[in-house]
Amino acid sequence: MTHQFHPTVLREYDIRGIIGETLGPDDARAIGRGFATLLRRAGGTTVAVGYDGRVSSPMLEHALVEGLTASGCDVVRIGMGPTPMLYYAEASAEDVQGGIQITGSHNPANYNGFKMVLQGRPFFGADILKLGEMAAAGDWDDGAGSSSTRDVLDAYIERMLEPLASIDAGALAGIKVGWDAGNGAAGPALEKLAARLPGEHHLLFTEVDGSFPNHHPDPTVEANLADLKTLVAEKNLDFGVAFDGDGDRIGAIDGEGRVIWGDQLLMIYAEDLLARLPSATVIADVKASRALFDHVAKHGGKPVMWKTGHSLIKSKMKETGAPLAGEMSGHVFFADDYYGYDDALYAGVRLLAASARLGKSVTQLRGEMPAMVNTPEMRFQVDEERKFAAIDEVKARLADSPADVDGTDGVRVTTDDGWWLLRASNTQDVLVARAESEDEAGLARLIAQIDEQLALSGLERGESVGH
Repeated sequence: MTHQFHPTVLREYDIRGIIGETLGPDDARAIGRGFATLLRRAGGTTVAVGYDGRVSSPMLEHALVEGLTASGCDVVRIGMGPTPMLYYAEASAEDVQGGIQITGSHNPANYNGFKMVLQGRPFFGADILKLGEMAAAGDWDDGAGSSSTRDVLDAYIERMLEPLASIDAGALAGIKVGWDAGNGAAGPALEKLAARLPGEHHLLFTEVDGSFPNHHPDPTVEANLADLKTLVAEKNLDFGVAFDGDGDRIGAIDGEGRVIWGDQLLMIYAEDLLARLPSATVIADVKASRALFDHVAKHGGKPVMWKTGHSLIKSKMKETGAPLAGEMSGHVFFADDYYGYDDALYAGVRLLAASARLGKSVTQLRGEMPAMVNTPEMRFQVDEERKFAAIDEVKARLADSPADVDGTDGVRVTTDDGWWLLRASNTQDVLVARAESEDEAGLARLIAQIDEQLALSGLERGESVGH
């Protein structure tokens, strides 16, 4: 028995493809065989499996469980729910050593995929390529594992409420929040969570529907927050929270409808955290605003700029012992009083907690942030074999530049005008650019520098493409 995966599905951070074209039950079965074999060889026996609300998810779950048990692993099936509920099932149960969530995240409805964790660490990069090598060689152990079901939803909700236990009930009683689940997998968990939260809560689109009839579940695209903005304005709410399709990325708006981007949310979480854990390390990705790094330093923390990618950030947190990290894309990771994974529902609870502890509304916290002028994330097509080479060329040209050049992930160049970034995506054949300044004239000069470097490598900033 061997299996060949479609060349596009084994990616840096997860496995992802188009149902019926590049991904199907045979792939799920092969993933199960390979993952179970690796886990058993590492001394583990049991895998938790969950899935999101996509139409194709139950079919893939069935095949995945077949593969896991055929290679001798026992499977704990936790059913449909957000990805962080699967992470919780793996992190909190002593009898579970691995976890797989079937999810297409924020991709279109005809996509699906797999996110994995092995013995408490993210499973990515070389791990995922190894599954492909094992499948091609038929290098799988045989066995006869068992399959059982376990309801973890109530325990998961209970765990998320813990940050509020130490806060005076009066500080939370009057809070009014809007929540948008986007018809994603977090809906039922959100309903249970909101019913237990202090204050007043208004929920949108909690019915799970894999065709996403109301709007696409990607909260980092401002157009997808339109319904939430309307709700917050009509009901005069304090702030609003939105989730992506599998509940591991958060988006937010304040009471005036202003978007609170990923790095701005991290500013709020960091200010709250550093009041309790002075001099803690806070990690953010290379796309984050300079205002965030300055804010962490101002409040006595140690800011660390790191590579984009949830698996890379999680690994850096373990290495540095950082209690908090985040990405522009809305992944926020809490390791103080939590497990260190990205959980948008928990991040929503922590936003309530931060506002109460700091004694400021979310709108006030957003209003106090410096008014930077920045571009959205500009993503444009560059051939797979060209994208990394182009970044290396830019680095070589800027080697003697008087500007501050950071090569952590791509090239981030800081000048008197602000900073600009050019990096190759790990998941698509695109280059990503971003720039930030204190005024429009400075921003224009930074964008001109990006365009100049692209032109010197025979490229140009074309039409922006999605994730």
